[in-house]
Amino acid sequence: MSDLQALRAGGDEPLAALYHNLEAVRAMALAVEGTLGSKGLDTMLVDPLGQVVVTNDGLTILTSLEPSHPAARMVVSMARAQEQAVGDGTTTATLLAASILEEAAGHAARGVPVNRLVEGLKLAAASAAAELRRRSRPLTGTEDPRLRQVALVAARGDESLADLALQAAQALGSGGPPETEGPRRRRIVAREGAVSRLVTGLAVRREPLSTQMPGVQRDALVLVLDDALEADFAGPEALRTEAGLARHLQENEAFRRFLEALPARGVTCVACSRVASDLAEEVLGQAGVLVLERVPRQELLDLADHLGAQIVKRAALGREPSRLSAALGRCSHIHVDEPLGLTWFEGGRGRPAVTLLVGAATPEVLEERRRVAEDAAAAVEAALDGGVLPGGGATELALSRALAREGARLQGMTTYGVAALTEALKRPLAQMAANAGYNPLEKLGDVLSAQARADEEGREADALGLDLDSGEVSDLGQLGVWDPAPVKLHALAAAVETAIAILRIRLIVQKAGRPAHRGGDSADAPWQEGDPS
Repeated sequence: MSDLQALRAGGDEPLAALYHNLEAVRAMALAVEGTLGSKGLDTMLVDPLGQVVVTNDGLTILTSLEPSHPAARMVVSMARAQEQAVGDGTTTATLLAASILEEAAGHAARGVPVNRLVEGLKLAAASAAAELRRRSRPLTGTEDPRLRQVALVAARGDESLADLALQAAQALGSGGPPETEGPRRRRIVAREGAVSRLVTGLAVRREPLSTQMPGVQRDALVLVLDDALEADFAGPEALRTEAGLARHLQENEAFRRFLEALPARGVTCVACSRVASDLAEEVLGQAGVLVLERVPRQELLDLADHLGAQIVKRAALGREPSRLSAALGRCSHIHVDEPLGLTWFEGGRGRPAVTLLVGAATPEVLEERRRVAEDAAAAVEAALDGGVLPGGGATELALSRALAREGARLQGMTTYGVAALTEALKRPLAQMAANAGYNPLEKLGDVLSAQARADEEGREADALGLDLDSGEVSDLGQLGVWDPAPVKLHALAAAVETAIAILRIRLIVQKAGRPAHRGGDSADAPWQEGDPS
């Protein structure tokens, strides 16, 4: 019986909780491993109502599982953090975390103290991160040909979406007036039946309050209101008294004067975060003012940023009417796209912004194309920010070889932690080879040998990897397989942190009065062995 098999049998009770956590993490990795690489396949997700999503996106798959096991939920949290930080690499981070944990659990089962493993993992992670930064190749700008290859890899070979992501980066990279320096805004909007294209400006997913309102405006002045566009209402109780009714009529009259003052001061559009009243529709509609209600919070923030507007509350404007002119944003063109249910704001005086409009024939395909476009755009931004590294698992394998050399110089049990990360870094290339239909052990050995020979000859070794089309060892840089360096850096850090957090758990306790669970053979175990997720 192997050490891990003994651990699974619950023979070593202090480590039994580690096994149960490992099984949960393995289940999460198993759900996404088949999607890795250019030859990875899609996953069909079916919800209880029968709605279908076909996707290759690791985060989408992981979040759809809705795991109940706490270790599995930690993996989902890690994937979300990876997506929010760099927009890609969730599958790689998940596989690395599972592989690190499995290697470390094997050493723990042979008697290596967990604290020594943790020390070794931290040491190895710091060394690997420094090596990644050293190997990173900076880009010369948005015209660097490697940038399109980054977009193409992230877009899973979809040239149209890769080109859209590249065009967005080029449009935003052109700069702007000095007062607009800072982060540029990029949004992706998916619509069924739309023609995919890049639009300079921002799309708000709302239509005018009334069809009588203008669908096109030029040189528009826009009020961005984080409030309802309606009169204050004291409530039905107040209307039962004469004083309350008089106050209500007074509030309505004050609100009417506020509305009439907007077009008088040049306001041609109002975007508000909450509802707009019938009175607002009537008064502003007659004055030719475009009103958008219930604009989502993030879209409202982005819109204000693009227009150079201040987000205000209606009550503040009522107290200080002089603030209105200072709060207004400006754009050169507003256009209502009724078929798509969008309102476009172009040429804002604030920070530059672009919108990637993604179209598809069916809802299922549409959502996946939106996710792919998001990955491609995020990858391009990350590459511009932190440079690129060879993809296809080649860089991770080169890191593994570098860590193996470093581990050979160390003494003590911390070397086992270094060894755990060393072996785990081989997993991405091995999984890509398996997904492409090759023997992963054979191809892993071929690439390792090729990189070792390149080192001996003084050549660059970290670009040597597996051509998934031919199965031959090739220079992936020449094949155009590049990944953003920040994606790899963050995936490595996130995977190690998650693995360490799970590795340090010795005991699982269900707090609602249930007995402590050490992971052995217990009928009271809150997470059964056969259902880790």
